[in-house]
Amino acid sequence: MKTVKEVLERKNRPYNFISPDALVYEALQSLNAVNLSYLVVMDGDQFKGIFSERDYTRNVILKGRASNTTKVAEVMSTDLPVIDVHDTVEQCMNKIDTYRTRYLLAYADKHFEGVITIHDLLRMVIASKSDVFDDTMAQRLIDHHEDNRIY
Repeated sequence: MKTVKEVLERKNRPYNFISPDALVYEALQSLNAVNLSYLVVMDGDQFKGIFSERDYTRNVILKGRASNTTKVAEVMSTDLPVIDVHDTVEQCMNKIDTYRTRYLLAYADKHFEGVITIHDLLRMVIASKSDVFDDTMAQRLIDHHEDNRIY
């Protein structure tokens, strides 16, 4: 089984950090620059939360706040599900489904290691499709087609 640690190792080293004191407008510029849907909010070496496009929509736009006066700390997500680096991709998929989230926070002991996204998991499944999907389904489809052929 593939683990969170393996998913994190396949990802590029994170560079999408922002301070909780940054303005939302700055965060939006950073999101655009890194071409990702979220930023990791760090205060020094302390993980504080994530700021995502969804946070912007729900906590800034829909609440009538201004991007140039609202701080990231006021609108970021802090209540995301946590996973351990030894958890499996399957456990992550279950947690994403259970919590209806796009992001999981990965920890080793109490140290923040990174964010696992639903896209990370899908990429891992696709790259490991031989570990996930076997040829039996394809063979069943071929057999079914041949059994139902009209002569």
